[in-house]
Amino acid sequence: MNRVLSMFQRWPFAFAMLLCAVLLLINLMVSPSFVSPGRIGTTLATLAPFVLVGFASTPAILAGGIDISVGPLATLINCVFVAVLIPAGLGNWPLAIPLLLAIAMAVGAINGILVAVVRLHPVVATTGVLFLLIGASLTIAKNPVIAPDNWTRPLAGSIGLVPGAVITLGAAALVWFLLKRTVFVSNLRATGESDSSAYGSGVNVTAIRVLGYTLGGLFAGIAGIALSALLQASGSSLATTYALLGLAAAVLGGTSLGGGRGGLLGTFFGALAIYLLQQLLTSAGVQPNLIEFTYGLLLIVGVVLGATLLSPRISRRTA
Repeated sequence: MNRVLSMFQRWPFAFAMLLCAVLLLINLMVSPSFVSPGRIGTTLATLAPFVLVGFASTPAILAGGIDISVGPLATLINCVFVAVLIPAGLGNWPLAIPLLLAIAMAVGAINGILVAVVRLHPVVATTGVLFLLIGASLTIAKNPVIAPDNWTRPLAGSIGLVPGAVITLGAAALVWFLLKRTVFVSNLRATGESDSSAYGSGVNVTAIRVLGYTLGGLFAGIAGIALSALLQASGSSLATTYALLGLAAAVLGGTSLGGGRGGLLGTFFGALAIYLLQQLLTSAGVQPNLIEFTYGLLLIVGVVLGATLLSPRISRRTA
């Protein structure tokens, strides 16, 4: 038992990975065609916004903060693309992608400045931004706006033999991979572990936190593009749902809300577990409001596990 616990503490994503394996097996028993080749593209396209919003939540948490506005930011990017850029003739990808990602990164940077420079509490700052983003999305597209044929459509299927979602997920993963080859990610974790110790080691804690929130904004922007590909319409009503999903995916994947521990791999498995559970509950005919309840329950489970059984700090105290 101690060996299993030690494994979970050493690799915090292991619990979510094991949960994914169990849920995948149950889904296959309920629906054997769940992972059939013809459904892979659509399945990954549905999964992509879950994963990317989780990715967007992770950098701020690693830095010792929290950002609950990434879900509404993803839906805002979706609404801006479908209801503003396309009608204005700016929907072509060479124009739209830089504009959308710049908006998302700017919102992330504002969150970072409010937290790291103005020194508002992260929950207060990002909750205020959350309401602003929800209001902006509803102002832009109170009712769903159907998108005409556009370049995001293949991202919800396949581009040749490659599922389109591999591009959106791969773009975020590539950014993280490149950043891990620099000191940024280690500084991000060090800041979350102990900002005073990181500062004493020469880390610019303020800049790292602002950049962490900005990186979260970038991932939320990619999530908004993936959401546009999936819906082919504006989805302002999804803002609060994705706000909860991002946090649940991160903490279930082993990212500690105390900061300094976790990463995108764990968040991926956390998001995948949530998606597989959603598919299972939907197949069983569970009402949507109960599925929302399950998201909240998973968030609580992830927080409790991260703060107790899976925390190496706990094991050090009891050793």
